[in-house]
Amino acid sequence: MLEVKNVTRMFGQKAAVDNISFAIDGPAFVGIIGRSGAGKSTFLRMMNRLTDASSGSILVEGRDVLALKGAEARAWQSQCAMIFQQFNLVPRMDVASNVLHGILNRRSTLQTMFNLWSEADILKALEILGRLGIAEQAPKRAEALSGGQQQRVAIARALMQDPKIILADEPIASLDPMNAQVVMDTLKRINVEDGRMVIANLHTLDTARRYCDRVIGMRDGRIVFDGTPDQLSTGVARDIYGADESFNESATSTAIPADRRPDEAYAGAMLA
Repeated sequence: MLEVKNVTRMFGQKAAVDNISFAIDGPAFVGIIGRSGAGKSTFLRMMNRLTDASSGSILVEGRDVLALKGAEARAWQSQCAMIFQQFNLVPRMDVASNVLHGILNRRSTLQTMFNLWSEADILKALEILGRLGIAEQAPKRAEALSGGQQQRVAIARALMQDPKIILADEPIASLDPMNAQVVMDTLKRINVEDGRMVIANLHTLDTARRYCDRVIGMRDGRIVFDGTPDQLSTGVARDIYGADESFNESATSTAIPADRRPDEAYAGAMLA
């Protein structure tokens, strides 16, 4: 159970996130949509404790994660994994080590300095990479992989943490349409198969409709829509994006083929 209560983040006199509240009951796949500057990334960063909130609370199973400090705050970051638009991998490090870095905060300084990993941790990392279809990439440098493969390595690193919640900040914004679909299929499978809550910031309406159980629309730091994907009408989209009369959905849609189901596209990409 996640409950966001009156959360605000001020930057000077401007509210990047302005008194937002909502609740999520169960392991849903929730999309947050809106134009750039709507406050989507700031909210996720507050939830992950990368940015402090100015006021409000975020309750997870009754505990206010915004009030946590020190070791408790770091432990929460392990339970609330973050996936970034630009992957945030170590380019010259091999893929397996990048995945293992998901548990750095559980290790001693000595283990970290000498890059010492237990056999159990290594096997777990390889198992996760295999699940995501990229086990053969384990010994390669991260920089040698395609963008879609790098994002799946970032997802594997998040899974290494065994999190309760996965936060994805524009996870497909820098990917081509097919790799975008592979990454979204991966996140959806994790949501369904593992029962993990996924909250993803998304730019496109068609992606939100295809993958999300629930969609929250933000504009100028406020929530202006909270509903199901089938309620995302053109009129609602105008409210979210603040578009003028020239608005059309193609401006906020990707080129992912509509006639291919997510699982089919995923399988096709794996066999390519």
